[in-house]
Amino acid sequence: MPTEAAVKAEETLIHVLWINAGLSCDGDSVALTAATQPSVEEIALGALPGLPKVAVHWPLIDFECGPNGGADDFLEWFFKADRGELEPFVLVVEGSIPNEQIKNEGYWCGFGNNPATGQPMTTSEWLDRLTPKATAVVAVGTCATYGGIHAMAGNPTGAMGVPDYLGWDWKSKAGIPIVCVPGCPIHPDNLSETILYLLYQVAGQAP
Repeated sequence: MPTEAAVKAEETLIHVLWINAGLSCDGDSVALTAATQPSVEEIALGALPGLPKVAVHWPLIDFECGPNGGADDFLEWFFKADRGELEPFVLVVEGSIPNEQIKNEGYWCGFGNNPATGQPMTTSEWLDRLTPKATAVVAVGTCATYGGIHAMAGNPTGAMGVPDYLGWDWKSKAGIPIVCVPGCPIHPDNLSETILYLLYQVAGQAP
């Protein structure tokens, strides 16, 4: 018979917000679809014992959401997280982070527009807004972890990995360091197992 803690964990809804707007090829997203131990479907549907309910907001598979201004705007989930209306949530970052402070004009990478100004919101601005509120942050792939090929000398973007952007000693409000899963692309099961264990941890089902 399930314990009270296990029942409570399974009733917890954890949002997974996936930003793939860094400098990347989306190869890690594509690779994850091949995971089998566990599969994306098992995680998203909560098909494993003790796994909390999960709402995955991932551009690759988020078929429920429509375009900007539609009935169910994909980016609205990210704005809700920024307003403190999603609790708890895990932020997944794919791709290296360009240094917007060294640009001459425009921007390097964006992820949607600011509804108040209509101007593009950079990837680094999203990290500045969401990482302080996230229960955990996951850097997916070599680009998000170490900067990847975009971080080589001479690249005008000044690209870097999430730990270089936030600081290698950074911890989430839950005290969890940045979870790095390198690979180019990542091994599917390495990432799915990491996400699975992290979800158990956030729900209080793992140390």
